[in-house]
This record gives sequence, C-alpha cells and structure tokens, in this order.
Amino acid sequence: MSESPPAIEVHNVSKRFRLYHERNQSLKAAVMRGGRARYEEFWALDDVSFQVEAGTTFGLVGENGSGKSTMLKCLARILRPNKGSIDVRGKVSALLELGAGFHAELSGRENVFLNGSILGLSKRELTARFDDIVAFAGLERFIDMPVKNYSSGMYVRLGFSVAINVDPDVLLIDEVLAVGDEQFQRRCLERVADLREQGKTIVVVTHSLNTVRSLCDDAVWLDHGKVQAAGRAGEVADEYLGQVHVDHEAADAGEGTRWGSGQVRLTRVELLGADGEPADQVHTGDKVSFRLHYDAREPVPRPVFGLGVSTVEGIQVTSPNTREAQVVADHISGTGTVDLEVERLLLLPGTYAVSAACTDETITHTFDHRHRALHFDVKPGIPHETFGGLVSFDGRWRID
Repeated sequence: MSESPPAIEVHNVSKRFRLYHERNQSLKAAVMRGGRARYEEFWALDDVSFQVEAGTTFGLVGENGSGKSTMLKCLARILRPNKGSIDVRGKVSALLELGAGFHAELSGRENVFLNGSILGLSKRELTARFDDIVAFAGLERFIDMPVKNYSSGMYVRLGFSVAINVDPDVLLIDEVLAVGDEQFQRRCLERVADLREQGKTIVVVTHSLNTVRSLCDDAVWLDHGKVQAAGRAGEVADEYLGQVHVDHEAADAGEGTRWGSGQVRLTRVELLGADGEPADQVHTGDKVSFRLHYDAREPVPRPVFGLGVSTVEGIQVTSPNTREAQVVADHISGTGTVDLEVERLLLLPGTYAVSAACTDETITHTFDHRHRALHFDVKPGIPHETFGGLVSFDGRWRID
C-alpha cells in the first residue's frame, strides 16, 4: 500500500519584487526619464524547497523580512512565483489579512455571508454555521451593527471566526493566533488543535518559538529568502535561537545566547540556596530562590520579568512570570533585582537550564531574553524519588 503524497510540495521557488527608488509623478517626469522609473530587484524568496506531509502542522520561522509571509501568499496563490513550482492538494483556507473582504457599511451578519462566500462557502453552509461563527467571535450582541463601528479586536475576531469555519484540507495561518483577548486566543488555539485532530494540514507563520515547539511537527527557518534549516520543529527552533538571535556582546563575554531591544538588560541570573548564597547544585525539596539582576538604562513602565526552567534536552518544565503572579512594578530605572522564592523545589534529580526574560506589559516586546543563562544540578533529597520523571507530587501513599 503506497503512502499518501505530501499535502504541499515546494520546488525551487523564487519570488522577485521591484523596489522603486523614484516614480514618475507626472507626464513631464515620465518624458524626462524616457518613461522609466528607477528600481532594483529584490528576491524575497530564493530557491526555496520543502514539503509538508498531509495531516501535519508545519511552521515557517524567521526574522521580519525573511520571506515567511511571501511564502504563505504563494501557497495561497495570492502571489505567483517567478521561478519554481508549488503543488497544494485539497481545499485551502488562508488566515492572512483577516476581514479583508468586509464592507464597512454592511452589518456583521451581512459581512459573514459576504466574506464566507469569498472564501468558498455556499449560502446553505453559511446559514448552517452562522450561529457557531458568531458565538466563536463572541459578537452576538453586535452582529447586526455596521462593522465600521466595530473595534479592531471585534473586526479581526469576526474575520478569524469566518475563516476558521471554512473546513479546509489545508489551513494557512499568518501571525493571527495572537488576535483578541486571552480567552479568544485560547479558543483559537483549541480550534486549531481540533483541526489537527481531524487530520487537517496546517502551515503557520509565527514569531513565537513556543508556538513552534508546542504546535508544529516540522518547520523551516527562512533568512533573507533562503532556507537555513529544515526538519523537526524543536530542532529548527533551537538552531534559529542559537544562530539568528545571538547577541555578539554577550557571546564575546561567554554569557550565552540573548536578544532584545536593550532598554533593560538582565546582567546576571542566579540560583540561591537556602543560605542565600549562589549555588549550582541543590537537592529535591530544598528552599531556593531564582534571582534576576537587571539594569534599566532608561525608565521603563510596568515591565514583566519571567523565567523558564527546562531540561538540558529542551523539555519545558515551567515558565512563571510576574504578570501572572500579579506582581508588576509601576516602573523601573537603574539597577535592581527580582527574586522568585520557591519554598520547596520539587524537581527530581537531573540537570536543568534556566532562561530569563524582561518584556513590556503585553509580553509582545522583549527588552532582553537570555536563553539558557544558567545551568544547575538537582541531587536526591526529600521526597526521595529517583525512578524517573521531572517533578515530585510530594504525595502520601496509603494501602488499606
């Protein structure tokens, strides 16, 4: 029995744009320049090849301008490559510019039918799914209001809700999993997870490497239109982190990989033992503190500090931050420290890595992120469990 063919095959695709330095603004200018405006050619994609297996979730990662969104638009047939070929099997739905087909003067109800028909749904299908679409967007009270009166959040929620209900074979998503509030984001991720379970093929463009690790099976890293790495999502994410975001100042100092805009710098990350002294070895059950030293080179309002603890193999154990704990300073300036006190460290014996970050209040802008800034060992302690795993429940067995 032969294996099913890939859902998507991209063969040596290149896409060129023209970057105009000046345009003919008048007939006189056109005559003076012989009818030609000056431009240079820019290759947004350069000989890109990969394939996506049917029923898998695939990530496209890279810096801004790396060609990710251009690649997605080529997959959606919005753009046509200058070279190479793309084969996409099955019905495609693209979550690119949400609500792009909306008419400002029409109501939300009317736009559901308009936008849905643009995406390929029949009137009967839209009528059957209408209540689910509106409920998913959370716009029951506002569905008969003209969308010109919608907030930007309401607008994109309705656009996402329509697009996600197309029931495609292949779903293309361009950085739209972060729309709306936290509750809506959770519904979006749950809906995408449902589509995965149904065996749909999903291609997602994202800057969130956590999304790549948790959502994707495989990934491609693009840089200036070229493929830098391809393979299992976790491995590609690690290579992307290790090679793209290196802070050369930190690398020269032997401080490890880091990135960020620099308004706040995490100057040191420490693990403190029960005696308050720095330690690189503790025991299960010990009282410990994680201390982040920072230097704010200018006043920064309501920063969020966080850390991530993982195994050396890359398995995430926990990622607490000050916003979740509702401990956020009004502002910081100059140097200081932030401590996370842990009364009983319930990690089981092993070696662990600590990454630390300081972001703005929305956690969308990173001031400084230090990847694996600290390593420490955990030795057997109390409770004494060495059979396997990462954490102890610290439970009590009872046999009647």
